[in-house]
Amino acid sequence: QVQLVESGGGLVQPGGSLRLSCAASGNIFSINVMGWYRRAPGKERELVAFITSGGSTHYADSMKGRCTISRDNAKNMVYMEMSSLKPEDTAVYYCYANTGGRNLYWGQGAQVTVSS
Repeated sequence: QVQLVESGGGLVQPGGSLRLSCAASGNIFSINVMGWYRRAPGKERELVAFITSGGSTHYADSMKGRCTISRDNAKNMVYMEMSSLKPEDTAVYYCYANTGGRNLYWGQGAQVTVSS
């Protein structure tokens, strides 16, 4: 079992920046991938970014150039920095961890609201 606790959500102005954090505990050695999905009202869940245990990263097309995901393995933490935020980025952001196959674990969600 893996437990995820995320933080860093909040209200930010268009063009601003925000950093989300996700702390993993439990069977952390089984984690292969960590990242964030987001869900905006009326829309399907969308993968924002992920990072593998080997350090490879992936970003949604809409986030390329304004999103960076990183890991601190010593602290069992993952960070996602977002910049040049747009109102369209408003969503609940869910940290996730993958331990292989279809074994997914989720954080509690962090609301990000981009508005002036």
